[in-house]
Amino acid sequence: MRVALVTGSARGLGQEFAVALAGAGHAVVGLDIADQVETRDLLRAAGGRFLGLTVDVTDEAAVAEAVRTAVDRFGALHIVVNNAGVYPPIEFEKTTLADWHRVMRLNLDGPFLVTRAALPHLRAAGWGRIVNIVSAVVFLGPPELVAYTTSKAGLVGFTRSLATAVGGDGITVNAIAPGLLDTATAAATTGADGGFERVRALQAVPRTGRADDLVSTLLYVCAEGSGFLTGQTINVDGGSARH
Repeated sequence: MRVALVTGSARGLGQEFAVALAGAGHAVVGLDIADQVETRDLLRAAGGRFLGLTVDVTDEAAVAEAVRTAVDRFGALHIVVNNAGVYPPIEFEKTTLADWHRVMRLNLDGPFLVTRAALPHLRAAGWGRIVNIVSAVVFLGPPELVAYTTSKAGLVGFTRSLATAVGGDGITVNAIAPGLLDTATAAATTGADGGFERVRALQAVPRTGRADDLVSTLLYVCAEGSGFLTGQTINVDGGSARH
């Protein structure tokens, strides 16, 4: 059994990832600021082992305590999925410094703090998978998402450099770049203004993506046999960004 930690696991893509990892036989620790009763019930119904912790991933002390709690409960840590993020469509000239800092803090500081706290345990296990959820916007550059695109591009750089730093420890680091998915957050923001239709027009696969479209890619990069795959960004967006 491997032990996986997933951030932003209360709903949407993070919840889908938590359920999938549990289905693959892993114990799952979920970090989120929101209530995780639904995620817990889904995993328990499937016979999975789940520990949900209420944590702000930008809080250094809280993240360190959560990782300690996870290891105390399950005895080890092997997989980290940095999924939590914020997705605010804001025109660049209307973006305040506070807006900018909020996006960078959650989308970049969060993965840094979680990964740094978890890394000693992955090294101790001699095996690890770190997966950063970025976005296809890093290849497309939509005008209303300058801050978001910048943060996700930074996470791609984090992925590449960290892969070099930890490759000798049996740890891989990869990124998954989803396109626009039909989640509650997207429906209330970009999707509410015709975003789903605009993105579908760019895609080779003419339908809106779903959270479960990312599951097979996540399981692939976390698999035992994927130890030679690292430092990569895998684009899963229906073919909107062909690169």
